[in-house]
Amino acid sequence: MKRLVLYITSILLLFSCGNMEYEYSSEKCYFIFDNTASRSIYLSQAMTPYSGVFCRIYVQGEYFKFETNTSSEAETIAMTAVDKSRTIDLGVYNSSGIIVGYGNLDYPATFYAYDYQCPNCYKVDELPQFPLTMDTSGKAKCKKCSREYDMNNGGIVSSGEGGDKLMRYRASTTGTFGVLSVVN
Repeated sequence: MKRLVLYITSILLLFSCGNMEYEYSSEKCYFIFDNTASRSIYLSQAMTPYSGVFCRIYVQGEYFKFETNTSSEAETIAMTAVDKSRTIDLGVYNSSGIIVGYGNLDYPATFYAYDYQCPNCYKVDELPQFPLTMDTSGKAKCKKCSREYDMNNGGIVSSGEGGDKLMRYRASTTGTFGVLSVVN
């Protein structure tokens, strides 16, 4: 009898793990930003729980660029000497960047960091040329495949053809004007 139970348990474990979707991407991402020194208003909004603000972060020359889903303008912050000495690896395509912000569906709120590339288009072509656009409701959309992703809900596909959810990275923040860490 013990053998039968062990056999059934082994088979259940084998089949339950077969189609598992991982919470975090295996792609490399490394970014640490001290907002106590730089004081990005856009980033501070995204690091405030329940604000509904998501912030895209990317690098342009020796500047950080911050764009939110609530503003059409970008905020530009010069890199400090410390920033220049740190490794900066913003996801699958460093130029397009990452998105950070708190989801507003859980209590306590979950802090998310996503890649700015459409995971489904990237998966097909393995080319980082499919940037997303964000809207004020916390959705990110791909122009190529028309999928819409819910950034408040783990980056799941909320509209369009099914598929993979947004590439998510491990992230934390020490508060509104604190330190942002995205380390994958």
